[in-house]
Amino acid sequence: MTSILNPGKLTLSELRAAWAAHGPVTLARDAYAHIDASARAVQAIVQKGDAAYGINTGFGLLARTRIPDDQLEQLQRNLILSHSVGTGELMPDHVVRLLMLTKIGSLARGYSGIRAVVIDTLLALYNAGIMPAIPVKGSVGASGDLAPLAHMTLALLGVGQVRVKGELMEANEALAAAGIAPVVLAPKEGLALINGTQASTALALHGLFMAERLLEAGMVTGALSLDAAKGSDAPFDARVHEVRGQPGQIAAAAIYRQLVTGSAIRASHLYGDERVQDPYCLRCQPQVMGACMDLIGNATRTLLIEANAVTDNPLLFRTGEEVTIVSGGNFHAEPVAFAADTLALAIAEIGAIAERRIALLIDATLSGLPPFLVREPGVNSGFMIAHVTAAALASENKSLAHPASVDSLPTSANQEDHVSMATFAARRLDEMAHNTAAILGIELLAAAQGIDFHRPLKTSPHLEHVHAQLRRQVPFFDADRYFAPDIEAAKRMVLAGDLSADCRPLFTPLHPR
Repeated sequence: MTSILNPGKLTLSELRAAWAAHGPVTLARDAYAHIDASARAVQAIVQKGDAAYGINTGFGLLARTRIPDDQLEQLQRNLILSHSVGTGELMPDHVVRLLMLTKIGSLARGYSGIRAVVIDTLLALYNAGIMPAIPVKGSVGASGDLAPLAHMTLALLGVGQVRVKGELMEANEALAAAGIAPVVLAPKEGLALINGTQASTALALHGLFMAERLLEAGMVTGALSLDAAKGSDAPFDARVHEVRGQPGQIAAAAIYRQLVTGSAIRASHLYGDERVQDPYCLRCQPQVMGACMDLIGNATRTLLIEANAVTDNPLLFRTGEEVTIVSGGNFHAEPVAFAADTLALAIAEIGAIAERRIALLIDATLSGLPPFLVREPGVNSGFMIAHVTAAALASENKSLAHPASVDSLPTSANQEDHVSMATFAARRLDEMAHNTAAILGIELLAAAQGIDFHRPLKTSPHLEHVHAQLRRQVPFFDADRYFAPDIEAAKRMVLAGDLSADCRPLFTPLHPR
């Protein structure tokens, strides 16, 4: 099914769908009137001959240099070539799809002075599955994501490399095979294409969607650990959370209550349990995960606005036949940097509290389970070193969670003297998410092991389903064996969203559309 892209009205559902899988997109027909009027306005400025930044002048500190009309096409091409300076590994296709989709939507709002043929060619690349090869490093997140977006634009020119079905090939060959003609950029079009926050926004959206899955998985593994340690569900009482009033906490507590409802393990120690209170990693789950939920929600609102925003410079505003060209700073990605930094905090904390639950489960004095969750401890080390891995990853995330947005280095001979560092802020979320996914995978293995030690008692129906899913891939840890493949299998379940697949309606509050 072909999706219709309505400029300025992209939804989170549409963005999640593009992130998850490639599908054809068409631009809403009513967008073309705005695109064409904006492009005509640029041509009128060129014909009039007045100096206008980015149209017939140099860029950045060279803005006072007037460019002759017969060199304007060369100016735009040179801009793309000179700004294609990225380095590092290539952005994965699912991030490039988000980048291209948000760039198309932004340009198509009709404030950028770019012709329909350029937008249509970018859309044709997207639909043909021709993904520009974009190095992930090289942007400071102000004056736009210049280098990443320049690499995107190279593909429109038939220059550089692209990826088709995961394979790298020359852009001119890929375009020819798809029957797509390279474009020759007209005045302002190169600048419109590379100015903007779409690279940092796409990376941050990827981090957001990963964080959503981690939050769900962390609540499921946390509930499973609660039952494995024979913890109390009393701290999930709705009254406790209502008197505090934090919305994420209230929502999280409701999810935990439903996750553990019907557990025979809980019923077995409801009376006569001498323990008065559980450790914080069990008892304070709604407070911690609810706060993470609120952070993720705040980032979601910011990133959805940014995904629909016009962030290039200068912009053209029309009042009737009158056109005003205004230089501003929408390319400054500070909102994205802040959103990414808060996502980093949430991702780190989801992993940090899970690591503490693993530590609790392997400690027989706290959990009441066999030491290191294995029979015959001593000859068997059990989960001893799996916990060490979790601790190592949680520690890494502490360093990675340091805010990127508080840093700035002046660029462009001090013309661009304060930058956001949004692209790194967003880029590091992937590594953090994989760290946390591995921690949660280890917790899933440990908690399931604890549940098995309580047999024949069963946990709740929701959690029994998760346990059964795991056991279809990873058997009970009866004695020491090669452990790393088990961790990878559990991690894949976390990243795929499998832990919440059976109880998806419980997590509806986490996913605004």
